[in-house]
Amino acid sequence: MKLVILERDGTINYDGADFITSAEDWTPLPGALDAIARLNHAGFHVVIATNQPGLGRGLFDVVTLNAIHAKMHKMLAAVGARVDAVFYCPHSPEEHCLCRKPLPGLFEQIGERYGMDLQGVAACGDNADHLLAGAAAGCAPHWVRTGSVAASFSHAVPEGYPPGTVAHADLGAFADALIARAAP
Repeated sequence: MKLVILERDGTINYDGADFITSAEDWTPLPGALDAIARLNHAGFHVVIATNQPGLGRGLFDVVTLNAIHAKMHKMLAAVGARVDAVFYCPHSPEEHCLCRKPLPGLFEQIGERYGMDLQGVAACGDNADHLLAGAAAGCAPHWVRTGSVAASFSHAVPEGYPPGTVAHADLGAFADALIARAAP
């Protein structure tokens, strides 16, 4: 199975200073939905792993999170794309859970759900926490310079990211590189 694991906020959609607390707040980044469609059409299953500490802090509830994801799924379907599953950590950092990135718990859940070793599976995100969690689970780290962290760095991979992290301008560039690498 060809699988790719994406971060949500800052990779697929805009990630502002505040939490995404409603479906109205969720806005895809330019080209991100089309990039997922290209991955799907190349045979990749796309899964999201995302920290959602706003749940643990009471800023929104699971009904609202489901509405946000329903909007995302509807917009993906409109361009012929799909995300197979969304794995999320509902805890605040103060709860010290095992599923909150940078710990690999969400990635381990994905491996268990799909019955596969994640060694070499592409993990793509806009921040070190996502890539560190993915690398700890055996994934190949890919950084996109689209999130709020990117403005602080040049085109080089920032210090503190996992060894071997590959940088891409955005999700579209990541998709193109992954598809080209997977081509026979």
